[in-house]
Amino acid sequence: MTPPVLGLILAGGLARRMGGGDKVLLPLAGRTLLERVTERLAPQCASGVALSANGDPTRFTGFPGPILPDGVPGHPGPLAGILAGLDHAAAFHPTVEYVASVSGDAPFLPHDLIARLAAARDKAAIVLAASGERQHYTVALWPLRLREDLRAAHVERGERRVGGFIERHGATVVRWPVSRFDPFHNVNTPDDLSAAASLCEEIEEAAG
Repeated sequence: MTPPVLGLILAGGLARRMGGGDKVLLPLAGRTLLERVTERLAPQCASGVALSANGDPTRFTGFPGPILPDGVPGHPGPLAGILAGLDHAAAFHPTVEYVASVSGDAPFLPHDLIARLAAARDKAAIVLAASGERQHYTVALWPLRLREDLRAAHVERGERRVGGFIERHGATVVRWPVSRFDPFHNVNTPDDLSAAASLCEEIEEAAG
């Protein structure tokens, strides 16, 4: 049985390779990246979704959950967003034991993401998604019991690498096949966005 999970969309980066700004608000085949990621993730998360983003939250009007700024200044990276998500879950969702983080620039997330990550949760502290031979450090299931250790690692010891924190604790890796497309295809550059638009057309045509 899938436990109550809070979904966390990570959108706190500076998007330098896209020219700056909010990458998740870029249009992709008539909708924003954020809308597409939310549509994939939200139905899988019994406790709702939250958005990790800094700055004025009103630019995300319409998002169906809270906007969580980093608790650490200076845009220190996705670990700060994950920590903010764990803190929010601990404060406002007493039945939640796990936060599922995803990248805000991955519009093709699998529909069985949470179910498969949760099914492997008894094997390691962190459950990590992978496709092909590539592990996706920001697409993972994080137990709330790691919250204070993450705070100590990030704030006190200066750990900034998601992979570094995962290596410290170990993780179970759950793999998805790459057939017609990579379900974790992410948009980092204008070329990636163009490729994603083509994939959207293919997927929508295949769906009828």
